Amino acid sequence: VPPRPLRSAGGSMSVVEHVREMAAAGLHSNVRLLSGLLLTMSGNNPELFSPSQKYQLLVYHADSLFHDKEYRNAVSKYTMALQQKKALSKTSKVRPSTGNAASTPQSQCLPSEIEVKYKMAECYTMLKQDKDAIAILDGIPSRQRTPKINMMLANLYKKAGQERSSVTSYKEVLRQCPLALDAILGLLSLSVKGAEVASMTINIIQSIPNLDWLSVWIKAYAFVHTGDNTRAINTICSLEKKSLLRDNVDLLGSLADLYFRAGDSKNSILKFEQAQMLDPYLIKGMDVYGYLLAREGRLEDVENLGCRLFNISDQHAEPWVVSGCHSFYSKRYSRALYLGAKAIQLNSNSVQALLLKGAALRNMGRVQEAIIHFREAIRLAPCRLDCYEGLIECYLASNSIREAMVMANNVYKTLGANAQTLTLLATVCLEDPVTQEKAKTLLDKALTQRPDYIKAVVKKAELLSREQKYEDGIALLRNALANQSDCVLHRILGDFLVAVNEYQEAMDQYSIALSLDPNDQKSLEGLQKMEKEESPTDATQEEDVDDMEGSGEEGDLEGSDSEAAQWADQEQWFGMQ
Repeated sequence: VPPRPLRSAGGSMSVVEHVREMAAAGLHSNVRLLSGLLLTMSGNNPELFSPSQKYQLLVYHADSLFHDKEYRNAVSKYTMALQQKKALSKTSKVRPSTGNAASTPQSQCLPSEIEVKYKMAECYTMLKQDKDAIAILDGIPSRQRTPKINMMLANLYKKAGQERSSVTSYKEVLRQCPLALDAILGLLSLSVKGAEVASMTINIIQSIPNLDWLSVWIKAYAFVHTGDNTRAINTICSLEKKSLLRDNVDLLGSLADLYFRAGDSKNSILKFEQAQMLDPYLIKGMDVYGYLLAREGRLEDVENLGCRLFNISDQHAEPWVVSGCHSFYSKRYSRALYLGAKAIQLNSNSVQALLLKGAALRNMGRVQEAIIHFREAIRLAPCRLDCYEGLIECYLASNSIREAMVMANNVYKTLGANAQTLTLLATVCLEDPVTQEKAKTLLDKALTQRPDYIKAVVKKAELLSREQKYEDGIALLRNALANQSDCVLHRILGDFLVAVNEYQEAMDQYSIALSLDPNDQKSLEGLQKMEKEESPTDATQEEDVDDMEGSGEEGDLEGSDSEAAQWADQEQWFGMQ
């Protein structure tokens, strides 16, 4: 056995020093056992250890509990340690130190009291007791707060809606660490101007070579947080083209998310695939990717993605959301609800999980509960249009057209007049006979801006079917399908062709729709109806057109007919598989 190195001139180490050595070496299970036994000894004989030794034992024991994820137990031991420290401060002048200087009975390296409070706050956040976490960190004087304490406080304040305090804490992090990029994102998300944030990093950018991209990076994410998707995309593309930042997974993920927000599913999927190829263990953003694949009817791909993500980590929300999207688009709403709830349990800030659970609740007829989830999603992501779409659909489902109109107008004013907001407002206008003309004007504006925007095309087709302008509808749909292929558009074109007695081509369109999404029930019904009746009567033609009017949009978590909703209500979920 090699000789044990000397730790102090005075001879061998004390038992508490052995505990400290093991803690420093990461031998947590060993620390837990030994410190537990030593604390019992101390309880039975208070004279056995000095107050400072008791403090150390309590901290090391609590640290080992923290490592074992026994957070409530850890908090109780940390609390006892702080009480011991208070008693120690009154009776002794021993000063805490965070260095690794040699220990002697005269000068002991006591664990930092501030570090103990930080660990307690971590326990509280794991226990979802954010108020207690804020209280313990608030108790640390500002001058003694380390960057990680300020960062945790900033995040907790932000979550609690205390924006001014959050901004102050993020700024303090940047003052101490000017390259803390997540703190920069925190400030931008709280509406601090990009120029102000950039001014806090200007000195470091000028003093370090190859950091000139940082000011452009800040500018890009300033656009992201103001909802200016087009300029955000252009700025990130300009960064991504720079040879030094080419193929950066975070930038590709941000681009994919921005294309998704801008309603460009094709480019979004493309960028997610690129990011995935560069980093096969990527989790961030995969919930959105899974949703996009599910919406396109690629359920086998969604299932494979879910399995792959579960193999990477089941402690993140994303795998559960992806699995939930698969259930949702398979019309298994109860299971989708359970998976969405599980995802929220793992990450209460997961917007995609809230949208999944909200959509499942809505399709199960639990509209008021769904509204709560969509509102929370809006609070977390005020620039994401799909959050508002979900809420507006709930209002329309419960015939609250006035509330839907107020919300759609607010979105239109807040996020600006683009193809998406114009279409959303038009969708609400279509529900009220008085505002049909307004809906028409809004949709024409949207299609002028983006002739290929699928949701606008779907709504315009719905309007034309009401007016029985089938030839105009066919022209609109053929034009939209010239540069893209989409299941819903092919199906609606099939419905229109039936209305003008073009049965053979209608069958072709239904077939194309089903090749794109084999689960599309309405295309299947249309095709079966055509096959059954070689020469349909006028009555069935009208039925087909009515079916088309009720069709969902491609752009949101889609509903099913009432039969499926009733079935989903009765369905039980049997665990995960």
